[in-house]
Amino acid sequence: MSEEAESTVTDPGSVTEKVAEKLNGHDSSSSVAGSEKPVTSSVKDKVFRLFGRERPVHSVLGGGKPADVLLWKNKKISASVLGTATAIWVFFELLEYHLLTLVCHILILLLAVLFLWSNAHTFINKTAPRIPEVHLPEEPLVQFAAALRIEINRGFAVLRNIASGRDLKKFLIVIAGLWILSIVGNWCNFLTLFYIAFVTLHIVPVLYDKYEDKIDPFAEKATIEIKKQYYVFDDKVLSKIPRGTLKGKKFE
Repeated sequence: MSEEAESTVTDPGSVTEKVAEKLNGHDSSSSVAGSEKPVTSSVKDKVFRLFGRERPVHSVLGGGKPADVLLWKNKKISASVLGTATAIWVFFELLEYHLLTLVCHILILLLAVLFLWSNAHTFINKTAPRIPEVHLPEEPLVQFAAALRIEINRGFAVLRNIASGRDLKKFLIVIAGLWILSIVGNWCNFLTLFYIAFVTLHIVPVLYDKYEDKIDPFAEKATIEIKKQYYVFDDKVLSKIPRGTLKGKKFE
């Protein structure tokens, strides 16, 4: 009986051994494959990149003018975009302006300027000035609406895939992310949160693009440590959760 009791007690070193086996599983498989086929130099020289990216940061951000703005390719445009966002945040948060009030004040100022200019032009030149017509183009708005619809449908598809229960790891990551976002949402309102995210997008990508050779090694170590802790959590908690299967069952 004592031997059986000792055998049922989990060895603290067994968990770490399993973690090491899982972490080194890919290395061992690659070594076996290497004994059969010669490993090319491109695989040997492959460098760890954050989030597993294989393209430059500019391509990851979508390329084009938005990526140029985020990476400060044109400092004047990037500074003007960031300055405009900062001015909007100052108006609505620090000065406590409201959107409807701001729109009405802008329209009042615009109408007053146009009215005075029209009367002054008529008095001086004896002819009525030609006020330019302003209208929104249809094609850019349709393209924006189509792109927004595609992204929303893609988000719904991702949420549906997560809710299907096929990937427990992804489900836990999304739940943790939403929980952290809800906590941050209690600290500040939506506009401040959006402004923080906007400023972060203008700082983090350009810093990473400049110092990626120094950031990636630290990211690799952090990724290995996170995987190690996840394997321990999976071995101690997740693997012990009973999961029922619907195969072979008939509902009458």
